[in-house]
Amino acid sequence: MKELGKAKFGAMKRFRLILREGGQRREMGGEEMSIAVQIVDNIFMNALDAGASDIHLQPERDQLKIRFRVDGQLTENGQLPPETATNVIARVKLAAGMHIDERREPQDGRIDMEYMNRKLSARCSAMPSINGEKIVMRLLDPEAMRVDLNQLGMSEETKERWTLAIQNPYGIIMVTGPTGSGKTSTLYASINLLDRQHRNIVTVEDPIEYEFSDNVTQVQVTEKMPFPRVMRSFLRQDPDVMMVGEMRDPESLSIGIQAALTGHLVMTTIHTNNAVETIGRMFDMGAEDYLVAATTVGVMAQRLVRLNCKQCLEPYKPTEDEMIALGFEPGQKVQGTYLSGKGCAKCHGSGYKGRTAVFELFLGTPEMRSAIARGGEHTEIMAAARRQGMQTMLEDGRAKILKGMTTPDEVIRAVYTAAVQ
Repeated sequence: MKELGKAKFGAMKRFRLILREGGQRREMGGEEMSIAVQIVDNIFMNALDAGASDIHLQPERDQLKIRFRVDGQLTENGQLPPETATNVIARVKLAAGMHIDERREPQDGRIDMEYMNRKLSARCSAMPSINGEKIVMRLLDPEAMRVDLNQLGMSEETKERWTLAIQNPYGIIMVTGPTGSGKTSTLYASINLLDRQHRNIVTVEDPIEYEFSDNVTQVQVTEKMPFPRVMRSFLRQDPDVMMVGEMRDPESLSIGIQAALTGHLVMTTIHTNNAVETIGRMFDMGAEDYLVAATTVGVMAQRLVRLNCKQCLEPYKPTEDEMIALGFEPGQKVQGTYLSGKGCAKCHGSGYKGRTAVFELFLGTPEMRSAIARGGEHTEIMAAARRQGMQTMLEDGRAKILKGMTTPDEVIRAVYTAAVQ
């Protein structure tokens, strides 16, 4: 068991939990020598030092397991005995503004913190389970979300076409992919390219992961203010650009389409396997084909893949099965720089450090609009996308493999659902 409670006390001063009360911020109280206070602080510090995106406190029959999600993968980072775990859970719930005596109902909260002069926060969820309450915290780092479009991993051609799409004065732009595929980062980076000085930009999000410094109005979704209600209100606020965190229901999509038709640029996300499937999903949500055709400016699908650790790179020879899965013919000779991380202290033995994205993008060209307006099937829309030069996520992943950036296993794992369509 990791001795999480026996960390250096000098480090404690680098980390503080912050409470918000009545608009005021103050440091959360607690005895510095308390084991629970030490453990909670060290869990957060260890997670932040490791670059984790999520912290899982998983109750088992005889222990509380601590797990971090780093570069998309869960790793174990210690255990706590039940008698200590109870106080640790209570400390976390108190910091998140939850009722610590409520253990039978799910609860949500937010934790604010400061670490090494950085202001951070965590979205916290508590869920009752057979062995006790499970806590999952999504770490939100404003600095990490202040991403530049050049850092996302787009090819030059994709970046040029995407930049052209987001400069449209009106229409719908969609980014699609599963949860945790970097969609929000792409939208944030795109908004950073827009003229915030002369355009009224509004966002509705769940949750707000990054606060823009100026000239962007951001609204958090709540039970009383769901996406459709906020979107309707936005249309009375003279917006030029509306970012909608997710198109979750037919009502939101309908409002988004109407906004696009009336001269607004709507940027949003949706969950589909690939870019072309997005059109069919919009039809399934009740959108008329001629309206989808009239408003679609561009659709981009993306996935995240882990990058090879630069500290322990070594030559790698892909297997024949991997080459076939990547779309190459059996026995086909393909020139490239195949590399893989061996595993070292820097990457905690995984061979990977950091992530990049693989993309596919099609634009609403006249030919594409025509195919959509006819209620085109998947194959027809895919053919139109191919004719405008769309590169699939698998092909983008292959290009990154041949440059030695990642491995076939990573790309196959990330885009397999798209590859088998």
